[in-house]
Amino acid sequence: MNKEFLQNLREQIKAGTVTEQEPMNKHTSFAIGGPADVFVQPATREEIRSAVYCAKEAGIPFFVMGNGSNLLVSDEGFRGMIIQIGKNFQEISVKDTVIEVQAGALLSRTARAAWNAGLTGFEFAAGIPGSVGGAVAMNAGAYGGEVKDVLLDAEVLTQEGEFLTLTGEELDLSYRHSCIFEKNYVVLSARFSFEKGESGKIKARMDELAKARREKQPLEFPSAGSTFKRPEGYFAGKLIQDAGLKGYTVGGAQVSEKHSGFVVNRGGATAEEVAFLIKQVQKKVMKQFNVMMQPEVRFVGFADTEVRE
Repeated sequence: MNKEFLQNLREQIKAGTVTEQEPMNKHTSFAIGGPADVFVQPATREEIRSAVYCAKEAGIPFFVMGNGSNLLVSDEGFRGMIIQIGKNFQEISVKDTVIEVQAGALLSRTARAAWNAGLTGFEFAAGIPGSVGGAVAMNAGAYGGEVKDVLLDAEVLTQEGEFLTLTGEELDLSYRHSCIFEKNYVVLSARFSFEKGESGKIKARMDELAKARREKQPLEFPSAGSTFKRPEGYFAGKLIQDAGLKGYTVGGAQVSEKHSGFVVNRGGATAEEVAFLIKQVQKKVMKQFNVMMQPEVRFVGFADTEVRE
């Protein structure tokens, strides 16, 4: 790694941390991934901007992550810099029916804050393991709800170093999509608008959804949640099951026996095994049903772009 770049970076990141050769299996829910050349945990939004600027100036590839709950990092790791918006960006504040949340805060904490304030509309997010930044970027959703239903606006950092506040419409939110990845924005915070509700009913709904997750999802194994987006007119898990792939295994990676929409790490799975399994599922479902399964998981550090298609 460029020593001048590292020196400049460390001069800029004083409150946060900079580490080299950081194992990414420690930072992903899949528990998979080789080392990132440089791993930065900024402490302020100015440090985020400085880290991005340093990388761009030096021509160093960089990737911004949140809680790592939707990532598959390659076994070789990432040749460049990973910026994690995490533990230093977790503030949540409630004002009337609006909750402002920093991008590193977990959705589960945000849902609890809404419940504690007697606000309804975020119950669907209580069991999603991701952070607010990642949830806004991919318009996360579950059980009939999604981020765009309750998002007022989000503050982002542009590639030009500007701080912008954009509405959901300006972010072009749709099913598991926003313009954030396309424009390489970095989500810094978000504001959500809710309705007043009864705390008892809110908690009951959260408990109901938590029970459904425990019963239906393979929470006992590391995974990145739902592996595939829902194809229009179909359910991903049903298509995979109907293709006879429930329990299909490649090394330590497996199509979950509990829910076919999940690829899990049964123990010691490599990123290569997971990626190969995903491609096999895509090929077999396409052959049998002429439906292309699009991964919901994001691939980091892979030279083979075919896995993303």
